[in-house]
Parts: sequence; structure tokens; C-alpha cells
Amino acid sequence: MTPVPLRRNRDFMLLQTAALLSSGGSQVTAIAYPLLVLAITGSPAKAGVVAFARLLGMALLALPAGLAADRWNRKWLMVAAHAGRALAIGTLAALILLDAIVFWAIPLIAFVEGSGATLFSAAQAGALRAVVPQRQLPDAVAVVTGREAAISLAAPPLGGALFVVSRALPFLVHTVSYVFSALALLAMRTPFQEEREPDRSPLRSRLAEGFRFLWDHPFLRACAFFYGLANFIGPGVLLAVLVIGERDGLSGGEIGLLLSAFGACLLLGAFLSPLVRRQLPVRGVLLLELWTWTGCGLFLVWPNVYVLTASILPTALAIPSTDSVVRSYELGMTPDRLLGRVESVRSTIALLIAPLGPLTAGFLLDTTSERATIGVFAAFGLVLALWGTLNPAIRSAPSLADLADVTARETSPAAAS
Repeated sequence: MTPVPLRRNRDFMLLQTAALLSSGGSQVTAIAYPLLVLAITGSPAKAGVVAFARLLGMALLALPAGLAADRWNRKWLMVAAHAGRALAIGTLAALILLDAIVFWAIPLIAFVEGSGATLFSAAQAGALRAVVPQRQLPDAVAVVTGREAAISLAAPPLGGALFVVSRALPFLVHTVSYVFSALALLAMRTPFQEEREPDRSPLRSRLAEGFRFLWDHPFLRACAFFYGLANFIGPGVLLAVLVIGERDGLSGGEIGLLLSAFGACLLLGAFLSPLVRRQLPVRGVLLLELWTWTGCGLFLVWPNVYVLTASILPTALAIPSTDSVVRSYELGMTPDRLLGRVESVRSTIALLIAPLGPLTAGFLLDTTSERATIGVFAAFGLVLALWGTLNPAIRSAPSLADLADVTARETSPAAAS
């Protein structure tokens, strides 16, 4: 039987609407946070601290979030995550409006928001798996990446423009976005998890099961590590674009437009993803993203914020294809009862180094030259690309045509027992 097209899948569209509102608000404040810190302190290092705190919350809470997503109702976890994040962001907006904002409150609220984002993401993986047939997972992941790309295109200039109108306005918009996102989740009919028996095994055993599943699959393990390490580069370089642009006298809206160029290429990359998957083997898709990160080295030759922005656009074009391959494998191969834990293990690996990117960028921009700062990220990208090229699991990456067979084998009763 031919599955219903994704655009006519009611619950898939509601899930995407909820995620659109949630991540849209997050992207609006992603630019508002550093602009707020720079406005009240003038310190790139402190702006890096706030970005570090936001990502740190995601990293530290990833494993507990995965355990929660596999034990409790995923829909209610996502709604609860929205409630906590709305309270935190609303508090920040109120402090700004009352002219009572102090620096320490900003990283604290950013940490709470990041923690809620992790709980939402851990449960969202199971929700996507529940509402999309397995054969449509690569296309569904490409749609998700395209949605994120559209947000990355529109949200930064919007966030910058809202900040110009009022420092509190981006955070007020973000708070409201959580309310409507929660309503979209509540309107969904499909259960976010399969029927499951209560797992009474010790906490350590349940957590180890998620680690063991990921570790026993070399391809998933390699992807988790390589693209987790790449998360050091992206947030760091994007913060550098913001700080260098601000130093060059660009307004918040102009800086937002620069950052939205990355989102525009993500969106274009999502449209090109099916073509890329047809034309390149999986190994070629994966290495394409790793090697494009070295492009930021162009800034060493021509130190200009526009050159730096242009140098990372090829990576934005490559990311959707990589995500559609890696995420579809993970979602297709992982049994539902383990999905939250495996996703949390992957997220933990991916996020452990991510907070260090903006922290390093902010510190280096405060203490060294802009060229030296970008040189660190370019060198890191080169080492990662060479390592990935030589990695046996990447070199022998399976084809997407194997997904259905692998899914059937991995999710069979015998495999799950």
C-alpha cells in the first residue's frame, strides 16, 4: 500500500508546525542573546559564555531526557518542556522591560532554555518515528532539515529587527511561540510511542542499553562522533560572524541578514538533498560536509566578515543531505523502546563539544586577532575532514537502499529481545 504523501499526513504536519514555532522562537532569540549581552557589557567573551550556557544545558540534560522519553508519555514531556522554557524566556523579557536585567541572569535563563530544548528533542524523535512510515523517513528528515533551514533564513534578521525595536521584543515573541507550539502538539492524535511494558531494570542498565546499541553499530557510532565534533566549528564561527560584524559597525538587522544567508543555503540544500543522495554514495555525502568546513580558512587570506560568511555557505548546502542520511538510519534502525536513549546518547556526543565553540570564539576574539580565531576553527575542520576520510566505518558506509532491510532486521522481535 502506497503511504499517504507527507503533505497530507495530518499529524506529521502538526508536528512540523509545533517544531516550526518552537525552533523559530529559539532562532529569533539566538541572535538576540549575544546582541543583548554586547549591548549591556560590550564583551564578546561574555556573549560566548551565554552561548556556552545555552548549549551546556542541552549537553548535560541529554541522557536524562532520553531516559524520560523512553519511560513516560512523549507528548506530555514535550508540552512540559515548552512550559518551562516559556516561563524562563518570559522572565527574561520581564526583567528587560523592568530595566532590572543583570548579566548573570542571562546565562542562567539560557541554560534553562537549552535544557528544555533537549527534553523536547529527545521526545520529538519518537514522535517523528510514530507518525511517518519507515520508507518515508529519509524524505521526512529532509523536510525537517528544510524547515530548520527556512527558520534559519527568516529568524535571524527578524530577531535582529525586533531587537532594534525593543530589547525585550524577541523574547516576548519566543514566549508566545511556545504556547502555540504546545497547542499544535495537543491536537495530534497518533500516540508518540508504541505500547510498552514498564521497564523496572536499574537506571544504569537502561542507560547502558542505549550506549551499547549505538556503540555496536559502527556507522552510527562514527557519525555521532564526527558530526558531534563538527558542532565545535559551526556555533563558534557563527558567533565570530556576529561579533566581527558588530565591530565593523553593522546593525542587528544587517548581522541577522548575514546569518540568514546560512539559512538560505540550508533551505536550498534541503531541496537539493534528493538529487545529492541519488548522485553520490553515502560516503561521498558524509565527506562533503566535513571537507566544506575547512572553507572558513579563506578568512585568513581575506579577513572580511562577508568573506567569512560566504566561506561557510557550502557547508550549509551539504548539511541537509548528511542529516537525511544519518538521521533516517538512526530512526529506522533503532527499536522504539530504545529511541529516546539512543537519541540522547547521540545528542550527548554531539553536544559535549558544541558549547566550547562559542566559548572559544568569544575568548579568542577578546584576547587575540580575528585571523587567529578563525585559524583555530579552520585547522580543527581540516583535521576532522582527514580523519573522516580515513575512517573505516565512513569508507564502508552502507547505501540508503539497505535501509528497509536493516530496519526489518534491527526492529524484529528477535533483535529486540
